[in-house]
Amino acid sequence: MARLTMTGAFLVLLVLIVHYSTAQQTLKAVVLLAGNSTVKGTVHFEKTGDTPIHITGEITGLTPGLHGFHVHAQGDLTNGCTSTGTHFNPANNLHGAKDDPASHEGDLGNIEADASGKATIDITDNILSLSGANSVLGRALVVHEKVDDLGKGGNAESKKTGNAGARLACGVIGIAV
Repeated sequence: MARLTMTGAFLVLLVLIVHYSTAQQTLKAVVLLAGNSTVKGTVHFEKTGDTPIHITGEITGLTPGLHGFHVHAQGDLTNGCTSTGTHFNPANNLHGAKDDPASHEGDLGNIEADASGKATIDITDNILSLSGANSVLGRALVVHEKVDDLGKGGNAESKKTGNAGARLACGVIGIAV
């Protein structure tokens, strides 16, 4: 009987070890932003276990102020940032703020450039994924010319794009080590 208990205890311990190592796995991604302007930067995505994705980085060459910041559906740069498609939106929601319960998955809100044109990125996101069917890997990250009105602009374009304007810089989100 003691032998069965030790075997059972060993199996429970093994399951806990496997669960802990899987739950603590860190997934990383990176994107190099460039475009037809002076805007450029590097943005990192990191997710450990069941924690939200942490998005960090720096973008330079922006005009001072707020700029829309979105994950777009395609990682296609054959025609520059215009070929990245619409905002990443697998649930077919309306555009909104990052934390709205029914916004595009790719809606990251705004980033703010200081007087020198530099934006420091530090975003925590509970919606995006770095794995599975709705992963952002292979999709594009885009920085826009204008402030994102977060779907509150009172017109049809606001509910699609946030009236964020032209695409200043973009890049494909890829696996990082």
